[in-house]
Amino acid sequence: QVQLVESGGGLVQSGGSLRLSCRVSNNRLTINPMGWYRQAPGKERELVATFNRDSSVKYADSVKGRFTISKDKAWNTVSLQMNSLKPEDTAVYYCMGLYGTVSLWGQGTQVTVSS
Repeated sequence: QVQLVESGGGLVQSGGSLRLSCRVSNNRLTINPMGWYRQAPGKERELVATFNRDSSVKYADSVKGRFTISKDKAWNTVSLQMNSLKPEDTAVYYCMGLYGTVSLWGQGTQVTVSS
């Protein structure tokens, strides 16, 4: 059994920064690729940033230049550094990883950006 455990959400003022982390609970398993998604109230879940299997990175246009995704070499932890946060970044952020053909999701962590 494996879980994705997120941490690091919270409340921050506009222009501030937060760092989210996602840890794979069972490091004997390979979860690849991994990335971050978010869901704002009344909206669909959307991609924020993700690693592809070859470790290349894809960002949503809305976060390019502000957010940075990183990981450790073993794919045990994926982090999201979020700078210059805006109120429209307010959402529940989810870590997602692929175990074979099965999509795994974290429990979500709330990020709230006040204006």
